[in-house]
Amino acid sequence: MSEIIKNGVVHEDDWTVLRLAEGEEAATVELPAGRVIVPLAVWLARRDALGAQAEAGVLGVWLAGTEDPAALADDLLRLQLIAVDFPKFADGRGYSIATLLRARHGYGGELRAIGEVLRDQFFFLTRCGFDALQPAAGRYTPEQLKIALESFRDFTEPYQGAVDRAEPLFRRLARKVAA
Repeated sequence: MSEIIKNGVVHEDDWTVLRLAEGEEAATVELPAGRVIVPLAVWLARRDALGAQAEAGVLGVWLAGTEDPAALADDLLRLQLIAVDFPKFADGRGYSIATLLRARHGYGGELRAIGEVLRDQFFFLTRCGFDALQPAAGRYTPEQLKIALESFRDFTEPYQGAVDRAEPLFRRLARKVAA
């Protein structure tokens, strides 16, 4: 079992992320037992067959940075977990996907960042709406992950508005009026 950060706390995690190997087809790939997060292609190819598992909370869907979150718009109430893949540190498209899922589509379930999720990103990922962070396997030891929780306090008062705080700092602070 791996560890993730969920709502700012380290937790044991029993979800498996399914990644299609070369030559595997979304419509026929065998799903592992237990809780599984499948690629969007698998969900779209087998939505009817997998719907009950999603509603039961044992199946989630992950999106790549190239995929449009609107593809899940009709399924958001069925999905208790949506993950967004970060294939490398410099790929920031997942931030936009998370913001769209939360702000435009109103997704209220667990939103998880998976892949190359680094400590330097933790604060910003949560600002965009992620509530669970799953760094790549072996990236951090359990001790390093617990220490990384400090990154949530890197900034005491964010300036910009975001999913977690819509109002920018200048709107949150009362200013004295010049006489």
